[in-house]
Amino acid sequence: LIDTTTILPEVSLKASGHVDHFTDILVTCTKCKESFRGDHLIEAVTHEEAEGLTTAEVDAKIVELKIRCPKCKGELGPSRPFNMMFPVGVGPLGKDRAYLRPETAQGAFLNFKREFEALRRRLPLGLAIVGRAYRNEISPRQGVYRMRELLQAALQIFFDPATFGAQLPIDSVRDERLRVAMAGEKHEPIATDRTTSDLIRGGIPGFYVYHMALVQRFYLDRLRVPRERFRFAELDERERAFYNKVHFDIQVRQDSLGGFREVGGVHYRTDHDLSGHAKASGKDLSVPVADRKVVPHVLELSFGVDRNVWALLDLGYELAGERAVLHLPPALAPVDVGVFPLLSKAGLPERSEALYRDLRPGFDAFYDETGSIGKRYARMDEIGTPFCVTVDHTTLEDGTVTLRDRDTSGQVRVPGTSVAAILHDLIDARRDFRSIGSAVARP
Repeated sequence: LIDTTTILPEVSLKASGHVDHFTDILVTCTKCKESFRGDHLIEAVTHEEAEGLTTAEVDAKIVELKIRCPKCKGELGPSRPFNMMFPVGVGPLGKDRAYLRPETAQGAFLNFKREFEALRRRLPLGLAIVGRAYRNEISPRQGVYRMRELLQAALQIFFDPATFGAQLPIDSVRDERLRVAMAGEKHEPIATDRTTSDLIRGGIPGFYVYHMALVQRFYLDRLRVPRERFRFAELDERERAFYNKVHFDIQVRQDSLGGFREVGGVHYRTDHDLSGHAKASGKDLSVPVADRKVVPHVLELSFGVDRNVWALLDLGYELAGERAVLHLPPALAPVDVGVFPLLSKAGLPERSEALYRDLRPGFDAFYDETGSIGKRYARMDEIGTPFCVTVDHTTLEDGTVTLRDRDTSGQVRVPGTSVAAILHDLIDARRDFRSIGSAVARP
C-alpha cells in the first residue's frame, strides 16, 4: 500500500492518454445554456446504456428521438468531447499546467520502478492505493454514484505476461461458476452462470478469470452480497476505457438506483501505461526477468469505495413495521457488539461494565443501560451492530450471558468467559450463530 500525490503534471497525463482521451460527450442547450452528458440524455429516453457512442452517433440519436433540453425544452446544440480532468495552475503565476488526478492508478505507474527496486526486483508486484480521485463530471447525480470527488481503492498487479498464468493456481477455480453478463447481454437485468473454464475457452486470459473468481468470492463471502444481485458485465471495444484490453465491470443490483450499477472493475491494461510513460520520459521502464528485459503488463482491480458503501446500505437496510435494521456484514459494522445489563440495578450494571472492559481491547464495543432492553436492541439494529450481549440475573448465578443476533433476533446462552472467542468466530464467519449455544426465549 503506497500513498502518492493527488496533483500530477500535464506531461504525465499526456503520456497516460488522459489529456487526449479521458472525455465524455457534452451537449449544451442553445436556449438556457445548461449542459448535459449526451449518453445520459439518450439513456433517459431509451432506458438502455448509451456509453461509447461517438459525437456523430449522439447527435443522430438526439434528432431521431426528438430529445429536447430537460430543463427548458429548448433545442440542443451539437455534441462535443469534454475532458473530465480538473486543471490546476502551478507556480506563483500559474503558468505550469497540472491536473488533479483522475484516478489513483497513475501514482502506481509513476512509482513502479522505484518500488520494484525496493521490493527486491520481483514480479508479480502489487501496488495498492486508497485515496481521492477527481473528475469534472458534466452531470453529477444519484447520490454518491457519480461525484466530482470520489474515493478509490485500486490494486495494480505488474506481471510478466509470458509467465503470469503459470504462476497462479488457476486449477483451483477451474470449475467455479461466475455470474457474468457478456457485452450483448448486459443491457438486460440478468446474468448467466459460466464456469471459469468456459470463459477461458472463450478467449479471456486465465490470469484474468482467476482474479474474477477471487473478486466474486470477496463480494459473496466477505461482503455477503446475495448471489443473484451480483454480476460481472463485459464492456465491448467501444465502451471500455481507452487503456483496457479486457474490461469487466463489477456490478451490484441496487433498488435505490434502479438495477445493476457499477461498483468496481477488473481491467487488463496491458503495458499501455508503462510504455506511455517510458516514451514520454525517455526512461527505460523495462525490468529484468531471468535473462530477458520485460515491460510489465498490468491487471487492475479497482473499487469505488463510496459506491460500495452505498451498495451495502441499499442491500442491508430493512424497514419492517416499526423495526429498522441495517444488515451490514459483521466485519464492516461500525460497532461489533453492544453490552447491556438487563436492568440498571441488583449488581447487573457492574457485571456488564466489567464484561465491556474485557471486550474493548479486541472489539468496537458499546455499553448502554438507558431505556428498556428492547429499545437498546432496536438502537443497535438501526446502526448495524451484529451482536448484543445481555447480563441478567442468571449471569450472577452461573456466569452465562445472553448473546443476540441482529439478523434473526435469535438469542442463545453462552459462558461469559467465551464471549470474546465466539464473537471473533462469528465476525470472521468461522461459525454460524445457530451452532453457538442453547436458544432462549426472546424478551
